[in-house]
Amino acid sequence: MQGDTAGISGHRLPGPSDQDGSAGGDIPHVRPPSWPARCAGALLGCATAVLGLLHFLGAGTVLGAFLLWPLTRAGALGVLMAGARRLAALERARRTVFFGDRFPERYEVSDRKILRYLAVRVFAGLVCGVVVALLVFGAVLAGVLLWGVLRGSVRWPDALGQAVLGGALLFLDLQGLHSLGALDARIARACFGPSEQELLRQRVRELAASRAAVVQAVDAERRRIERDLHDGIQQRVVALAMLLGRARRGRGAPERADALVRQAHDEAQDLLAELREVAWRVYPSALDSLGLKEALSGVSERCGIPVVTEFDVGGELPRPVETAAYFVVSEAVTNAAKHSGATAVSVRVALRGGALALQVQDNGRGGADPSGGGLSGLGGRVAALDGILRVDSPEGGPTTITAELPCA
Repeated sequence: MQGDTAGISGHRLPGPSDQDGSAGGDIPHVRPPSWPARCAGALLGCATAVLGLLHFLGAGTVLGAFLLWPLTRAGALGVLMAGARRLAALERARRTVFFGDRFPERYEVSDRKILRYLAVRVFAGLVCGVVVALLVFGAVLAGVLLWGVLRGSVRWPDALGQAVLGGALLFLDLQGLHSLGALDARIARACFGPSEQELLRQRVRELAASRAAVVQAVDAERRRIERDLHDGIQQRVVALAMLLGRARRGRGAPERADALVRQAHDEAQDLLAELREVAWRVYPSALDSLGLKEALSGVSERCGIPVVTEFDVGGELPRPVETAAYFVVSEAVTNAAKHSGATAVSVRVALRGGALALQVQDNGRGGADPSGGGLSGLGGRVAALDGILRVDSPEGGPTTITAELPCA
């Protein structure tokens, strides 16, 4: 909105819409309001509709000429919007208190959107008031009819016909109230939250950002693999070839040749271990053959510090989810072992509510940078699956990395 958005509070919309972490807390569980509260909110809505009508009539009468004159239009519109924002704040508070609605805190509502909402709200509220008045009038007539039947002044056939007609009108009244209530909720969501078009545009931006992040993560992983091959494996291969060459040239000194062959054998063993480590970072074969649990066990075995893993997943997981979960845990454990100074790492993997929840926590020094190459790459990989990655790493530790991956 231009200026302050009526000074009204709310909460973020759930799901893939919000990633700002304000997306950051989740919507708290709120018990649905009781029907007396909803009825009171509907009646209060009739009264606020009258206030809105009076505001528009009064503003139109007093400010009409000023709104038409270009030189005074801006000031008159500011006066009109000041009252409109207060009415919008009242309506938003009414929806929150009596209907349990939760709206985004930081969503900015335009002046045009507020005016359009109030215009529809005034019409719906006044119609609701008429329907409620008809309902009350019908209840009074039903009481009079019942009294007449009890006194004998109204015959039973006449009473039965009027009861059938009254029942039909009561049904129409209740349907009208239900439809007006649905309209009230729909226009409130449309005003105080993003529209479908805005959500679609935001979703497109998120997908474009996640796609770019995945591409960057893949490029970064390729560069890291290239460095590992060039600076690690290639150097070991060169050293191994030199050792074998020296052993071949030193056949005249058997003892020296044997020592060089043993040294070459050790170098070959180290080369195989490093090559296997690089291959696991590219893609773990155990993930295809044995599943996520065994692949994570391999991460624990290769880590230089103790890793305690809790795995609570029943049934099969989608392959992309398994792959993302593996790389999240592997990268987090590797970072903890190399950079955090931690002496222990705990890993929890659980399937809850249709989403795979991951938590990796170490007792290191903390201070992990979520925008670093490794963690930002994981964020992009998780976001590509509509998941959420959070990094909590205060100075002094502990560092906790959590991820939620939808499995639907």
